[in-house]
Amino acid sequence: MSVSVGVDVGGTFTDFLMLDSATGRFATAKVPTTVDDRSRGFLQGIDELGVPADAIDWLVHGTTAGTNAVLERKGARAGLITTRGFRDVLELGRRTRPNAYGLSGNFKPLIERRLRLEATERMDAQGRVVTPLSESDVRAAVQQLIDEGAESLVIHFLHSYVNDEHEAAAVRIAREMWPNEHVIAGHEIVREMREFERGSTAAIHASISPIVSQYIQRVASSLKDKGFRNELLVMQANGGMMSSALVASHAAHTVMSGPAGGVLASAEIAKAAGFANIITGDMGGTSFDVALVVDGKPVITAEKDLAYAVPIRIPMIDMHTVGAGGGSLAHIDKAGMLRVGPESAGSFPGPIGYDRGGERVTITDANFFLGRLNPGSVTGSSKPAPIARIEAALSEQIGKPLGLDATAAASAIIDVAIAELAGAIRLISIEKGHDPRDFALMPFGGAGPLHAIAIARELGIPRVLVPRFPGLTSALGCVLADVRHDFVQTVNLPMRGIDGNAVVAIMRQQAADGRALLAEESVDVGQVDVVHEFDLLFKGQSHVLRVEMKGEAFDADAVLGEFVRAYKQRFDLELPEMVPVLANVRTTVIGKREKVDLSIFRPSEGTLASAETGTRDVYFDGEWRKARIYDRDSLPLGAAIEGPAIVEQSDSTLVLDPGTTSRVDEYGNIVVAIDQTPAAN
Repeated sequence: MSVSVGVDVGGTFTDFLMLDSATGRFATAKVPTTVDDRSRGFLQGIDELGVPADAIDWLVHGTTAGTNAVLERKGARAGLITTRGFRDVLELGRRTRPNAYGLSGNFKPLIERRLRLEATERMDAQGRVVTPLSESDVRAAVQQLIDEGAESLVIHFLHSYVNDEHEAAAVRIAREMWPNEHVIAGHEIVREMREFERGSTAAIHASISPIVSQYIQRVASSLKDKGFRNELLVMQANGGMMSSALVASHAAHTVMSGPAGGVLASAEIAKAAGFANIITGDMGGTSFDVALVVDGKPVITAEKDLAYAVPIRIPMIDMHTVGAGGGSLAHIDKAGMLRVGPESAGSFPGPIGYDRGGERVTITDANFFLGRLNPGSVTGSSKPAPIARIEAALSEQIGKPLGLDATAAASAIIDVAIAELAGAIRLISIEKGHDPRDFALMPFGGAGPLHAIAIARELGIPRVLVPRFPGLTSALGCVLADVRHDFVQTVNLPMRGIDGNAVVAIMRQQAADGRALLAEESVDVGQVDVVHEFDLLFKGQSHVLRVEMKGEAFDADAVLGEFVRAYKQRFDLELPEMVPVLANVRTTVIGKREKVDLSIFRPSEGTLASAETGTRDVYFDGEWRKARIYDRDSLPLGAAIEGPAIVEQSDSTLVLDPGTTSRVDEYGNIVVAIDQTPAAN
């Protein structure tokens, strides 16, 4: 493997991690994200690693560029051609509403109505032609969209997941006429039923493909100019990676790729440390992303809502996101209640403590004022945090409306943030049948360890596992990722009497398509693994359960037995009178890379005293307490730390509340045991 570099471009900071497996050396860098042109920050960080571009063997990149474009509605100007009579499916959706109560809220579709055009054609649900395709309609619609200035085009016809004949013909016409490469058919993205979700996924792709691919091309071109001789690789939402050459046609798979890298790395770190079940909490400057790792594997979902009425239907690590990051703004709402987020100060102007022009109070500012963060060492700044300005802002913006002094206002901000973060974990664990007390919490991101102990205490989680580089965990995930491609094909037939040969044919075709993509990428992998899974449900139901194929051959009875067992385990029900249906066939093709030995992070021998840098007054449990300060880089193997204490490093800060005990393990992790006696934050 030799020299590998992982890069995670977040909303506030861009993180870099270099591992040299030949020498056992590693290096890190962290620079503010250059939002106007993210490639500038990318290249700046590569320079700060001190490794020549021509010496890098693997360069893997995770990005939130696509996600942010969707959420902020700053995507490309996309056009859609669909079956006549169905142009408004993207707005009709599932007849939900933005807010549960009242008629407030609004929805802006990713593709505006005048750029959603229709063509005469129709397939039925069995893939039979009802109305032939009008090629003249397609040509007229394509020309109209070109004249309207559309930058990308998606063709999405009804039931094309069963029979793609009309879509394939239309896309051939469109590609002959369209002025760029950004033309795609819905069946090329996902071959799965549910027309709204398929259409939304296609719209997401069309909206972000020009943006993400142009950005990746700029980075790749600049790297080539610097002497980088290999293929730039890009993280996917499923926890795998792909060649940058595939980004234009697989743009939807880059959504949430940065956070996915962090979950992947967390799973590998936890497995090495002896923890099979963990809850990950990635808290950066803008958001808090939560995921589950069960039996050593991240939980994968087939669908996620990126925002209201914007579902994406691709295999991806199951994460729940709330707008509560270090840069989230604290404010008093119209009802006089203290709120935190979802609006963020970002990297520019950032929190007041960054001294870049920010004037509104954030979670980070509360942590500076309460002594949790070192005001003399601000990430990405050469100046100390202006504590007097933070105090004044806390008093004016939060304290005065609530009748609190600055200290109480800062503490209240942290309390509200903890409640929000704990609620996100409840949503992805308790509400899905998991007890947080059976898990360890792994916080990462720059702000994750600041609040991890309070979150764990709130939820009764007994252990917290803090990785060696919390702020760089997503970048580490990029280094650890394998090459991965996922395929799905709707079948929607009763299991009893199903044609096994037809199912096997689908599985073989999906495996062949995956191997062909690996060959196209020209990425050096050690071996190729193929995994087949099946989505099943009982007829009349709408939600599926996924089971993995056991053995080397498709056995309908074995698959059905596994489904019945899984259904019993999940719902404690047996329904022998119901008709089981095979909804989808799924295949995952994984190109395995050489594994990184995480013992590269093994601490050296030494004494705890050598890592202590002093003490600082920190606010705990309604009073100021003296907390010992430790340098993370100097902590020796086996070091035992008792709270109250602060552990500082360049990419993050760990707050150890009173009543906690911790030790440093052989991989450089800090394993914290939580005293469940209630304590303030």
